[in-house]
Amino acid sequence: MNTSLHLPLRAMSRLAYGLAVAAMLLAAGCSKEGAETKSPTQVAATVNKEEISVHQINFLLQRQQGLKPEQMEPAGRQVLERLIDQEAVLQKAAEQKLEREPRVLQEIETARRDILARAYLNKVSEAAPRPSAEEVRAYYDSKPALFAQRRIYSLQELAVQADPAQLEELKATITQAKSVQEVSQYLQAKRLPVQVSQNTTAAEALPLQLLDRFAGLKDGQTLFTQTPNGAVIATLLQSREAPLTEEQARPAIEQYLLNESKRKAVEQEVKSARAAAKVQYMGQFAAKPADAASAPTAAASQAPAPTTAQAEPAPTAPVAPATGASAIDADAMAKGLRGL
Repeated sequence: MNTSLHLPLRAMSRLAYGLAVAAMLLAAGCSKEGAETKSPTQVAATVNKEEISVHQINFLLQRQQGLKPEQMEPAGRQVLERLIDQEAVLQKAAEQKLEREPRVLQEIETARRDILARAYLNKVSEAAPRPSAEEVRAYYDSKPALFAQRRIYSLQELAVQADPAQLEELKATITQAKSVQEVSQYLQAKRLPVQVSQNTTAAEALPLQLLDRFAGLKDGQTLFTQTPNGAVIATLLQSREAPLTEEQARPAIEQYLLNESKRKAVEQEVKSARAAAKVQYMGQFAAKPADAASAPTAAASQAPAPTTAQAEPAPTAPVAPATGASAIDADAMAKGLRGL
């Protein structure tokens, strides 16, 4: 999971964002007359008479995660070249007065609304409390299969396409099967479409709702998991213990709990704002469908969908095969915990 918060608002399209930037640049261009000239050290380039500042480059560089110090200078030059291209095109757009066209105005307004709403929810999320040491310890103790009794699993997975009637027979067959070969022979005889894969998966990369079931498997045993299009038959080829101490797991747990705290804070704020607002459906939307009130909001649509025992997701492969008992990655853990 990306450890950064995915806020519950629709993402801006590139066009909308570009137009929003264009609008701001156009406004800045209009206000340059009579303004004090920038210091030469603040100007990275000029396009005709318009300046591109170092601040613009730094702003965009800040949005590129994971840049190393030695990458900053070449990355800054790449950003500058893109800004020069953008400014050249922007000037052409200004010559044709495109910012006055109704469709463009609508795009700019949509981008403005998204930017402001996102900024507000970012502010809400930043106020979310960090988890306490007691909360981290309680979470560590509550998930032994994830930490103190953590294992690395080598799995063979058979993704089978089957209808509900075929699934009942398939599940019964697997329950009685004594080997993987016996299962494979059955699938071939029934001519069921199947995809075979094999991977090495750490405990934190498995969906949380399946983790205890995997933890209970012995080498050679099989786990049957129903999916919307059929089932996944996961056979544990072998496993090895790779426990984590609370100290090793703390950074990932803290990040996961903080992200959950932020997500809940944002969802609650969206719900509160909606509840406090006076909403009146009009026109063609006046006759609201009976189920519209229960439809997911923009906030809820970004939350992980709940699963049932009848439609459990297949095991999720890790971002990279786990090879040791080093501190787990918060991103991989969150993916597993949310059953992605």
